[in-house]
Amino acid sequence: MTSGIVYRPRRLRATPRIRRLVAEHRLHAADLVLPLFVKEGLAEPAPITSMPGQVQHTLDTLGEAVAAAARAGLGGVMLFGIPAVRDAVGSQGDAPDGILQRGIAAARAAVAEFEAATGRPGPVVMADTCLDEFTDHGHCGVLTADGAVDNDATLERYAAMAVAQARAGADVVAPSGMMDGQVAVIRDALDDAGYQDVSILAYSAKYASPFYGPFREAVDSALQGDRRTYQMDAANLREGLREADLDLAEGADIVMVKPAMSYLDVLHAVAERSDVPVAAYQVSGEYAMIEAAAANGWIDRDAAIKESVLSIKRAGADVILTYWALEIAEWIR
Repeated sequence: MTSGIVYRPRRLRATPRIRRLVAEHRLHAADLVLPLFVKEGLAEPAPITSMPGQVQHTLDTLGEAVAAAARAGLGGVMLFGIPAVRDAVGSQGDAPDGILQRGIAAARAAVAEFEAATGRPGPVVMADTCLDEFTDHGHCGVLTADGAVDNDATLERYAAMAVAQARAGADVVAPSGMMDGQVAVIRDALDDAGYQDVSILAYSAKYASPFYGPFREAVDSALQGDRRTYQMDAANLREGLREADLDLAEGADIVMVKPAMSYLDVLHAVAERSDVPVAAYQVSGEYAMIEAAAANGWIDRDAAIKESVLSIKRAGADVILTYWALEIAEWIR
């Protein structure tokens, strides 16, 4: 007696060994980028209460964190600077001795030391190219007399910031302010200043999201109100694709979707059409939710972290910014 061939999917789930063999997506430490905050005037790291386990770094501890990222094999670090003094145009954003430029230099020194000692590549040093951490009003750009963000005046500031960051040693600059034309202006400024090899990671589809809440604490944001006149509406997918297409046409080397969790459909659609690497940012609110639920015993912390990051990879991200990058790298080593 014979029977027809019956496919039994459970055969490929039967043991950990076979599940590992047939896994369709895998994380690698080099996929991961660790966001780091460096604050001017600190004598020791300052814990971020809404992001348990994360801190605002001193310059010294920033270097140590970058060295740890190098040892873990992470693909990159993304630096955010918090100045002691803010003003209307965010002048510390491009100051040669500004905290972010000093942080970039410290990070590059840590990477150079690691590479000289090991012969292995260290993490790419990325810098957030935006004014919100540096302005006394907390917006991502220069304001007009009536309080609106002036797109073109802001572009001039972004160009100056990008060149200052490149001069300090950034491998990648990352305009995150969602101003029209920001990639083209920054590319021209970098090329004119002789930094043709510095890449641009464009925050292409960045949505106005409540999931940024803990980040506002992390950078001591002065923002009152919201950024809905320049960040995207959560209802819109096609608009995100248009934004990504514009950034690609202007010369972006990497495009990004932010946040990740609520926008996996946008991430997948961008990845399907992009001919450059695609990044996604697992933002502070995503981090805080899992940490809070786990602290209350409601979910398995480590399993939830792994599943959340793998879902971002499955949706199409080549590069994932996550505050758990060091832990994940240890787990998958």
